[in-house]
Amino acid sequence: MLKRIDLGRNYRNHREEYLQAIEKVCEETAFSGGKFADQFDKEFAAYIGVKAASGVDNGTSALQLAMLALGVGEGDEVIVPANTYIASAWGPTYTGATPVFVDCTGDTWEIDPDRIEERITERTKAIIGVHLYGQPFDFGRVKEIADRHGLYIVEDCAQSHGARYEGKMTGGLGDIGCFSFYPGKNLYAFGEAGSVVSNREDYIDAVNTWKNQGCKIRYYHDVVGYNMRMEGIQGAVLSVSLKYLDDWTKRRQEIGWRYIREIKNPLITMQAHPENTEPVFHLFVVTTPEAEKFLEYMAGKGIECHRHYPVPCHLQKAYAYLGYRKGDCPNAEYLAEHCVTLPMFPEMTEEEVKMVIAACNAYTFGK
Repeated sequence: MLKRIDLGRNYRNHREEYLQAIEKVCEETAFSGGKFADQFDKEFAAYIGVKAASGVDNGTSALQLAMLALGVGEGDEVIVPANTYIASAWGPTYTGATPVFVDCTGDTWEIDPDRIEERITERTKAIIGVHLYGQPFDFGRVKEIADRHGLYIVEDCAQSHGARYEGKMTGGLGDIGCFSFYPGKNLYAFGEAGSVVSNREDYIDAVNTWKNQGCKIRYYHDVVGYNMRMEGIQGAVLSVSLKYLDDWTKRRQEIGWRYIREIKNPLITMQAHPENTEPVFHLFVVTTPEAEKFLEYMAGKGIECHRHYPVPCHLQKAYAYLGYRKGDCPNAEYLAEHCVTLPMFPEMTEEEVKMVIAACNAYTFGK
């Protein structure tokens, strides 16, 4: 069975480097924060092209800390796309703000700028744009709206490591960028990890304080803080992987563009990629009229596929109290009901890529 993603191949390719990096951390017992996490912060900020980065324990914490750094809290509202992983909404919720869900476009499946302004109120403080599946959202149009209303823009970059919008890397476009390094991301840790990046060093200083028990100086607590530091081992592993990220991205792009060129089945619809963007194909999501039937068919061909995400955020039980109903975000709802994720990872062989393309083109259910 061809896995949807096979992390074991990456580990085997770089096993000695990973183990040597972990050994160094163990020798120095720099397990929580420390020099290896700090070193990765510097490397990652340089890679993204921002002034500063702060490694944290996961991408969800990154979003929560970004909200705190921007002063988002009780009584505030934050615009969030309905079509995203639920963690995008947790960030404002954890600080006491209310997520206000907005539909995605029918082609890029990213937050729809035409739907944002109608959802802005006097309580709106920020817009979270998600570069979903590794495809940058329409930052230019979102920024016009944010500037017109005096709102912050937070980029959820959990799936867009290395992606570019008009030549500039995601994470450095808005006020703050939030990354996840959860296993399976384009750049991933051996466990949980994340990062907050910004060109505003005061925002990163605030994140550094909140993630470290509210301390700037040990045992002197300036705010009610959290224990959200990045582990040293994760920083060391990420420093190894970062050296290869551009190569892995290139391979993902080769596979992604080949899927787009060669999958011709009219029963399969693919995400649109505007010319002013450079996607990194974290996930290769398609829609098809009978998603579950397509999953079964692909499994029968020896190809594992998944579904990201079968319930949109506004219809999740956790947010039932907000009163959203089916039909409020029709594009996100259609995508949720019809989405299927094809195999996509840098170590895929040419034979495996051909196998996926051939299986997709041979699918006939519903014709």
